Amino acid sequence: MEKVKELSVFFPAYNEEDNIKTTVTKAIKILPKVAKKWEIIVIDDGSTDKTGEIVEELIKKEPRIKMITHTPNRGYGATIKSGVYNARYELIAFTDADGQFDFSEITKFIKEQHQSKADLVIGYYLKRAEPFYRILISKILWELPVFLLFGLRARDIDCGFKLISKKVIDKIPRLEAERGPFITTELLVKAKKEGFKISQVGVHHYPRKAGQATGITLKVALSGYVDLLRFYRKLKKR
Repeated sequence: MEKVKELSVFFPAYNEEDNIKTTVTKAIKILPKVAKKWEIIVIDDGSTDKTGEIVEELIKKEPRIKMITHTPNRGYGATIKSGVYNARYELIAFTDADGQFDFSEITKFIKEQHQSKADLVIGYYLKRAEPFYRILISKILWELPVFLLFGLRARDIDCGFKLISKKVIDKIPRLEAERGPFITTELLVKAKKEGFKISQVGVHHYPRKAGQATGITLKVALSGYVDLLRFYRKLKKR
């Protein structure tokens, strides 16, 4: 596979001391094989464990790693915004820091981007390593309303593995969602509205080996619905 010219990769992380070193180290091994120039950004979202200390040690060994620290914790939307707006290179990829995705599958995204000329390549779960009730809740209480309100068709809107052309981030209106899960929906809806092409690839999802998933609390879920309805009202006024 031909290498891409430039690739920025970022990992949102909250209390991932058990996983962050493995996740970043694997990426360091893979990135030289797929990109001529690359960087890694860890977004430490107010971790209270040793996540930040571990990343600082990794930075000492590899200068192409940098860390952005939120104090206090701001939420998933804030980590995505910090990642996309601080990435330097023409392609931007992000995935979770918990090791539930295999970063080597970035080759699928790059291949799809080359073949389809898509501006965004978004992952979908081939098999989601989560309890069935969480998958059902996600489909019915989140993805269905998003489809009904915005007409957005995606197999897994919130799959945490995506590849985006930086021109998309530079062109679309600035992302606003902060705390809740609406951020990726906002990104896709705004990109679609600007006429950018979206493609999808299947990715594997593995059980968490270490650490504890924070999950979506009622407060965070409600925040996502508030963001969704606020954004919908803005679109209707235009």
